[in-house]
Amino acid sequence: MRIKEVAELAGVSIRTLRHYDDIGLLKPAEVSPSGYRHYSEENLKTLQQILFFKELGFPLQKIKEIIESPSFDRLGALELQRHLLIEKQKRLVKMIALIEKTIQSEKEGMEMSSEEKFAGFRFDNNPYEREAREKWGDQAVDAAEAGIAGLTGDEKSALAAEMNGIYRELAAIRHTDPRAQGAQTAIRKWFDFLNRHFGNYTPEAFKGLGQMYIEDSRFTKNIDQFGEGLATFMAAAMAEFANQTHK
Repeated sequence: MRIKEVAELAGVSIRTLRHYDDIGLLKPAEVSPSGYRHYSEENLKTLQQILFFKELGFPLQKIKEIIESPSFDRLGALELQRHLLIEKQKRLVKMIALIEKTIQSEKEGMEMSSEEKFAGFRFDNNPYEREAREKWGDQAVDAAEAGIAGLTGDEKSALAAEMNGIYRELAAIRHTDPRAQGAQTAIRKWFDFLNRHFGNYTPEAFKGLGQMYIEDSRFTKNIDQFGEGLATFMAAAMAEFANQTHK
């Protein structure tokens, strides 16, 4: 297929496909002597993968690293994408229902309870559960979920506020040395917070979690909402915290 046909089929622009070619993300199967790009069936399968990952918020460079990895498994990637998209769908359905309910309450002048206001913001059924279970085991994840499930709506709101407060404190110092005393004092608050509410984290597991912040674009994107570069800073501070704890 020629580039115009692929663009129309996939719902992307010709410019986008040219950009993918330029950065080595999606090279056409062949380019004619006159410069026309021709795409194979294998190219289309790769483009589908790219668009799935894009929908899930993965940056292009990360997508390129994933699909070029020798260990890349297309079927495994599809199964993971399906899982993540289903979880995203569930969250969107909850958020839409919450928005509709909030609009209705505003129109009718009715006050929603604190629990009702945050019914669409849940800590359970999150897209990181599979990775967490693989890294730290079912027991640790089940314990964390049990602790969250037992909280009331107001308690969950307070938990979210405490967590965001720690993120903001760390974001404010993210341009400093992660090994410095101030950074280590702040990152200890995160270590203590996780151990109070989400199970038992050893310093080594804490360090591993920090590594996920920079290796998994979903973590990076969420954390960097508080300040660009925060995920990288936290990962470095968490690694230093683990190193100092082992001394």
